[in-house]
Amino acid sequence: MEEFRRAYSRLCKESGTEPQETVLQQLHQLPQGRLDLATQSLTVDTCRALGRLLQKESLLTELILSDCMLSEEGATLLLQGLCVNTVVRFLDLKGNNLRAAGAEALAKLLRQNKSIQSLTLEWNNLGTWDEAFATFCGALAANGALRQLDLRNNQINHKGAEELALALKSNASLQQLDLRWNHIGLLGGRALVNCLPSNRTLWKLELAGNNIPGDILRAVEQAMDHNQDRQTVFRESQARAQVLSKEVRHLREEKSKQFLDLMETIDRQREEMAKSSKASAARVGQLQEALNERHSIINSLKAKLQMTEAALALSEQKAQDLGELLATTEQEQRSVVQRQAKEHRLEQQEAAERESKLLRDLSAANEKNLLLRNQVDELERKVKSQQEQLFLTKTELTNTTAELKMRAIQAEERLELEKNRSRQSLEDAEHLRFKEVEHMTRHLEDSERAMQERVQRLEAARLSLEEELSRVKAVALSERSQAEEELIKAKNQVRLEEELRATGQRAAHLSSSWAHSSSTRLTWRRSCGCWHRHGTRLRAPACSRSRWWPMPRCGPASWACRWRA
Repeated sequence: MEEFRRAYSRLCKESGTEPQETVLQQLHQLPQGRLDLATQSLTVDTCRALGRLLQKESLLTELILSDCMLSEEGATLLLQGLCVNTVVRFLDLKGNNLRAAGAEALAKLLRQNKSIQSLTLEWNNLGTWDEAFATFCGALAANGALRQLDLRNNQINHKGAEELALALKSNASLQQLDLRWNHIGLLGGRALVNCLPSNRTLWKLELAGNNIPGDILRAVEQAMDHNQDRQTVFRESQARAQVLSKEVRHLREEKSKQFLDLMETIDRQREEMAKSSKASAARVGQLQEALNERHSIINSLKAKLQMTEAALALSEQKAQDLGELLATTEQEQRSVVQRQAKEHRLEQQEAAERESKLLRDLSAANEKNLLLRNQVDELERKVKSQQEQLFLTKTELTNTTAELKMRAIQAEERLELEKNRSRQSLEDAEHLRFKEVEHMTRHLEDSERAMQERVQRLEAARLSLEEELSRVKAVALSERSQAEEELIKAKNQVRLEEELRATGQRAAHLSSSWAHSSSTRLTWRRSCGCWHRHGTRLRAPACSRSRWWPMPRCGPASWACRWRA
């Protein structure tokens, strides 16, 4: 950092400005590989000098410029210097009020820089200008190195969220995205949910504080869980592939060493044969007698060779049986996957159980594959033991005549061909197994994509049905209110008609009673409030309309009682 400090001072003096003392103090105290200028107010000249230094700096991996009150020009100069930097992995620009020019400079940085993996842009205003933020999102879509992006409190609206969704469809490297405390809303949340099936690398998406409904947040969480599971499976497969590649390289190295050792032994044996050929001419007569004895040994060796060939044929047959067993297991796996796909389309609630069942079947298939691999290793060990026996027979045959040596060499070549053939068959079987596994994974991914699309369609249908239901409820409420009003009017009208009918009946009754008792007159007395007749008094309610009152009808429904004085 001392060299960086001196270079900063030199560039400031060359530009005719004095270096900032606070920056020099921070440069003097910084650890190796990390430049922390947080809460330091950086001028434009300082930003220009730092930008020129960052173009050639090869030791810094972390650059922290949070709350530095950077101007638009200063931020642009710093980001221009970082465009050609290939070492910085972590960049923090929190709380610098970056706006349109800052968003365009960040877009240029994301297009040109291939080393930054973590970018923190919290507490800025990138989402205020739609065009600049769209440029930033386009650069994010083309970037292939960024792993973590923090866009909290950046005034991002639903249009910015739609641009981010388009970027996420094309981006294949971003793993963590923080969009908390913005203004994304319902439309932005839907756009982000629709883009998640096309993105397989994003496994963490924070959307709190954006006024997004809970069902959309749950859909986002489900998509993130699927991506996390996919990432874990991918990492496990990569680890297994690396282990298998290491084992293959190790086996190849061992085979090459064994081959070189065998060639060296053959060369030594040839030299010894050349040396012994001179002395063998004198011993031909003696060896002729030994030759007859050796013929029996050769016949026994031929019998052993036939037995080894038969054992090799059996091993090939076993390898074929294992291949058929692998094919049957793969067919069973495909049938299980198809059955589970059908069940998933029919019963959506049991999807989690079926996924667990698939994982269990996959683990069982892996265990079967491991068993098959162990059997193949046992076969290879048997082949190695057979090779050692053949090598012993070769060493015995080297002491015989040139004809026996040629036969031994032919047998060795023949055994090597069989070995190559068996190795080729094993490699072909392994290649076929890899192809089948890739096909299964693609099929599972297609089924997951189809299920997600169907869930989205069902969600859209549910929303439309809810809207239609709300409209129907509103119409029903209005019709109900109208019907209640009409019912009230009808009841009032019926009540009026009944009252009119009752008054008519009462008038008819009074007229009839008046006709029957026309000779009888009643007299109203105000002193007691009753109607009087000769010798009788009728109690009745007071009425000021007429002083004549007809004789009342006796009965339970009568409103007046007649009683004797």
